[in-house]
Amino acid sequence: MTFNAITNCVEISEVRKSFNSAMVVDNISFTVFPGDIFGLIGPNGAGKTTTIRMIMDIIKPDYGEIKVLGKSFSEQIKNMVGYLPEERGLYKKLSVYESLCYLATLKGVELREARRRANELLERTGLLVHKKKRVEEMSRGMGQIVQFLTTIIHNPNLIILDEPFANLDPVNTELLKEIIHELKGQGKAIILSTHRMNEVEELCNRIFMIHKGRGVLYGDITEIKSKYRKGSVLLEYEGELGNLNGVVKSHVSAGVVELFLDGDTSPQEILEQLVSKKIRVNRYEVATPPLHDIFLQVVGEV
Repeated sequence: MTFNAITNCVEISEVRKSFNSAMVVDNISFTVFPGDIFGLIGPNGAGKTTTIRMIMDIIKPDYGEIKVLGKSFSEQIKNMVGYLPEERGLYKKLSVYESLCYLATLKGVELREARRRANELLERTGLLVHKKKRVEEMSRGMGQIVQFLTTIIHNPNLIILDEPFANLDPVNTELLKEIIHELKGQGKAIILSTHRMNEVEELCNRIFMIHKGRGVLYGDITEIKSKYRKGSVLLEYEGELGNLNGVVKSHVSAGVVELFLDGDTSPQEILEQLVSKKIRVNRYEVATPPLHDIFLQVVGEV
């Protein structure tokens, strides 16, 4: 199987899963494409981890179909997937380098190539000087970076990350985000499961939002934010603003003015007024709500 021949990396169709008669995942469907950073988002207990475990064939759905890299899950497919579970775990007595090499060989990487990749990844993350340290001697954050490296060392086509930024300091968080963007640039599909909406907005191009086991929002994140955009614009300017027709109120925060429009005035009409007043516009954009606000709105509607 060649990766270039794969159209869909994950296909979930009408999947359901219950435990002790409690419906945990209720009739969800979505698709993940190559090059996606796909946000699987929702509050804790929404069904995200159960969905991931079904994708990984750790548990079976009660109903519905799941295809990974175009096929039903198998040992061959397993070696083409990198999975960072929410429950972390490495062999504590092994060195960092030994851990990476050993786990790469379990995924079918030849030992010499595993050693090369281990050195390359450790150098990329600034951990090469720590390669001989045992895992138990690493800080919690550094250990998490190492576990992330074990997730990608076998060059998987699909990468699934369950709460990857938990317990990371800001420096290591940014490092991880950089590597995720690099992987996207290589055409890999990445599923990012998290309850942190700000990270999704920064990284993801598409999302599936789940609440109480049901899908409540799905699609391109830019289109979703545009659909739920507020009737306001954000403005940074120089000059005397004065009164603007169609603006019902304004709010200033950190040097940015948010102008709230009536239902009949378009953002373009406001911009035309600013130009006619010879106001120097340094920033002008239609305000869109954060995903957290969209989630609250959508949940209130279902």
